[in-house]
Amino acid sequence: MVALLLMILGVVRTRGTVAFLAVLVVVSGSATAGPPYVSDDPEPTDFQHYEIYAFTDGMTGRNGTGGESGVDFNYGAAPDFQLTAVGPIAYQVSPGEGALAGLGNVELAAKYRFLHQSEIGWDVAVFPRVFLPGASTDPGERRAALFLPIWVEKDWGDWSTFGGGGCEINRGGGAKDFCQAGWVLTRQVLPKLQLGAEIVHQTADTKDGRSSTALGVGLRYDVSDNIHLLGYAAPMVQNAAQTARWSWYASVLLTF
Repeated sequence: MVALLLMILGVVRTRGTVAFLAVLVVVSGSATAGPPYVSDDPEPTDFQHYEIYAFTDGMTGRNGTGGESGVDFNYGAAPDFQLTAVGPIAYQVSPGEGALAGLGNVELAAKYRFLHQSEIGWDVAVFPRVFLPGASTDPGERRAALFLPIWVEKDWGDWSTFGGGGCEINRGGGAKDFCQAGWVLTRQVLPKLQLGAEIVHQTADTKDGRSSTALGVGLRYDVSDNIHLLGYAAPMVQNAAQTARWSWYASVLLTF
């Protein structure tokens, strides 16, 4: 299963436009929010627990398909505090140009939940991420970036809603700063199966780029207490011809 998922790859980079719709792959240890959605949840990994994703996420656009797959490691370093490291392999397939692959941007992040539902009715957290340029020159980004989001969540019965957003500080080449916002509604339809829907909007991330909006559906299936399957698909509903037509995400999650 893992080998199959790692063959399906992620984040499209068209020649003229970097179509960025990254999935923030951190899920809480006690709730079923966050991945597979683009919008994250504010719940950190449980204290002294681990979450490891074998993931792939990507896009298909007019100039081809590209993406990243790899391992996302999360550790509950303290109560309400999570550390994250992501090591991806990036690839790009363009018509007439063949396929390219190499080390993608390494991600380092820390999530801190500073408000709880028991206090104000909502969980609230910050989750800054640093993107460091990979060693390979193509594909992937050859610049550093910093994403500064805030996430909120409310749960009731079998339902959960969460979302928020933030802005990325982007320098180098044709890139520019951009902002992203999204919202998710999920329901636990069976003891082991959760379904959800999401809307995500992002402003242009290149000087000649366009804004994008996507509507996605996702699921999470708990094979056991320690093994979980996650999937997501989203068509673009705004500027699909200039950005990307589809985005997707899949992963096997190990929790312990």
